[in-house]
Amino acid sequence: MLQTLFQQLADPGNLEELDLVEVLDRAQAALARVDADRFGERFASGEATLYFYEPFLEAFDPALRRQLGVWYTPAAVVEYMTARVDRALREDLGIADGLADEQVYVLDPCCGTGAYLASVLRRIMARLSETRGALAGAALKRAVAERVFGFEIMPAPFVVAHLQIELVLAELDAELEGDERAGVYLTNALTGWEPQVKKPLPFPALERERERADAVKQERPILVILGNPPYNGFAGVAVDEERELSEAYKSTSDPALPRPQGQGLNDLYVRFFRMAERRIAERTGRGIVCFISNYSWLDGLSHTGMRERLLDAFDAIEIDNLHGDRIISEYAPDGRTSETIMAIQGQSPGIRIGTAIALFCKTGREEGGGQAKIRYRDFEDARAEERRASLIRSLDDAAADDARELLSPNARLGLPFKPMPASPDWFDWPALPDLFPTSFPGVKTSRDAFLVDIDLERLRERVGQYFDPALSHEEIARRHPSVMRSAPHYDAKAVRDELLKRGGPTEGYFVRYAYRPFDVRWLYWEGETNLVDRKREDYFPHVFAANRWISAAQHIRRGPGEPQAGHTRVLGASHHLERGAAWFPLLLRDEMLGEERSRENLSELARAYLDGIGADAEELFLHALAVMHDPRYLAANAGGLKMGWPRIPLPASRDALRESAGRGRIAAALLDVERDAGDMLARFDVGNVALPATASGRQMQGDDFAVSAGWGHFGAGGAVMPASGRVEPSRAGTVNVHLNDGAWWANVPAPVWEYRLGGYQVLKKWLSYREESVLGRRLEAEEAMHFRDAAQRIAAILQIGRSAGG
Repeated sequence: MLQTLFQQLADPGNLEELDLVEVLDRAQAALARVDADRFGERFASGEATLYFYEPFLEAFDPALRRQLGVWYTPAAVVEYMTARVDRALREDLGIADGLADEQVYVLDPCCGTGAYLASVLRRIMARLSETRGALAGAALKRAVAERVFGFEIMPAPFVVAHLQIELVLAELDAELEGDERAGVYLTNALTGWEPQVKKPLPFPALERERERADAVKQERPILVILGNPPYNGFAGVAVDEERELSEAYKSTSDPALPRPQGQGLNDLYVRFFRMAERRIAERTGRGIVCFISNYSWLDGLSHTGMRERLLDAFDAIEIDNLHGDRIISEYAPDGRTSETIMAIQGQSPGIRIGTAIALFCKTGREEGGGQAKIRYRDFEDARAEERRASLIRSLDDAAADDARELLSPNARLGLPFKPMPASPDWFDWPALPDLFPTSFPGVKTSRDAFLVDIDLERLRERVGQYFDPALSHEEIARRHPSVMRSAPHYDAKAVRDELLKRGGPTEGYFVRYAYRPFDVRWLYWEGETNLVDRKREDYFPHVFAANRWISAAQHIRRGPGEPQAGHTRVLGASHHLERGAAWFPLLLRDEMLGEERSRENLSELARAYLDGIGADAEELFLHALAVMHDPRYLAANAGGLKMGWPRIPLPASRDALRESAGRGRIAAALLDVERDAGDMLARFDVGNVALPATASGRQMQGDDFAVSAGWGHFGAGGAVMPASGRVEPSRAGTVNVHLNDGAWWANVPAPVWEYRLGGYQVLKKWLSYREESVLGRRLEAEEAMHFRDAAQRIAAILQIGRSAGG
């Protein structure tokens, strides 16, 4: 059976005895034993890959699949992209027969199971049938062998690609005969484009395959490159020949452009973009590239050099933003969650990252030079199947093409390939660090399961056991494995030995810890060893009752309109709002003035501004917090906020600053769940928001306090993963949020339930950690009231926003 064959192919040692032609013969024979009727139905509907290949891939090589970021593209997306390429050939390059023209050499450099190649062949045959009649089959067979190519690095999908092409040819009455073979090769598409001396491969079959693939790379005038390159942000730094592909995008020529930063260029798909750009723009000199990929390159801070180079290399660029980012939980305009375009109902939720289709055209004609014109549009249907249907409908809708937005990328914003709004004065306003120059990364324990807890007494008990010399390392590892698991820069036994020498735990190190928005916990902080991974010894002394802290991030992955800052008075986590969140204090301890004295955390620019209008540091601090929660500001500057630190407009008068600071003071009080906000809430119409209720109408007791509606569970490594839980519509515009079947919080306004801060849906995130199977107990009555209190605080914050936003 095919599974056995694929398992053999997974072991390179077997290739010594497997000629690739023999492999294809065996695979074709095995196909005859597959459920032909079921496969035929799936094949006809474009779902053959999902049925035929998925069960075998996981069986023989799940690790390689994860490593390469393998995913298979839905048929409608393939059809759309192939049609767009065919149209671009005809309309932009003046090739009347499009893909059917004999001068059009096509390559899918990561062909997987051959979906794009099959689609290209069908489109070629449709055109040839119009122009050649009964001779179309012979021309199609020449195309398969001589000018329609696929590269694949994994043996199993390589085999299936050949099978799928043979099925298509049989369907089109153009079957291969004798030694005829489709131009699909087992090769790394990112190497071999330039002649060079290579070390011979150990097996003759692989050596012959590489020679054939290199001949395509080096000798064929490729005019079209299309497909779905692998995206894997953890692929690591490219080496050898692949490194040259990444290096090309690591610098910029325009001094106005922000320099590329971060690790985004290490993603595999970036190397495929550069390979395709070089092949079409630099070697062939004209042609089409069409990829669906991770959409992070459209506005990513790592990709400024990539975007600059693509603008210079091509004449026209079309972007179809397909959205569907499940990492930041994108929402469609109708409020529903945006699924990834890869989701298949009833089969797979698809990938987590959002995607975009990009088509790049190089005409080869001199038309005055200059950068490419970019035309952009969104496909925003909530459900994947709806969005795929919209793609297909757009092929016959001239108005949809005309509706594309012509972009003029702003160099100071990094040449984004999507609309990125920013106020005209954006770059004239000081960034947050320009006003408050000292900030600290948040604390990261890397051992939350041991060092962080919702319950102080439970934390004390664990830490007490850790410091008990009567308990061996092995016993502590049995009870609390996370703290005794060594890691780079953390020798678990050596750290415990050192701490045992010093005696018991330090009482002052049990501290409140702003873990997530509206979720403050207890932390055992220890500053002299690596028990706490990133303890931030320089940060800890500045946390005191009279101080205020704003959490913010330079780079965000959040939806438009989401507030940009948190506020607390306690120690904060590094992931409070965003990975790598920074904590900005109002005050700093000053050792020169003594332990109890502090100074204001102000830059010279901020001091000069405040002196000029007669205002104080706290007013400026609270004004900044208000600005970062102002809906008008967030909407008008979504693009600027994406590219760097929030920038803060400075009011011209103290009265204006005080008015804004007043809103900030209210927001601070509502965000600070450690402090009672009853007086503040009384100013707002929060009514009976999130009122606890039971099915029977009786008072909550016993199991009513168990959160068991499926809000969270433990995932890999003990991380808590959110789940869907149970939310039911209630009165108009409100929902009931269930603890369990018999108890819920009633009358939660939909905007309150959906409120997000730091990329988190705040109330849902809080619940995920309180699921009974995660928390290990029921809620206390005070905790059930905390949920209500948080919901009412959010309702009030939204009213501040509406007031500020007009």
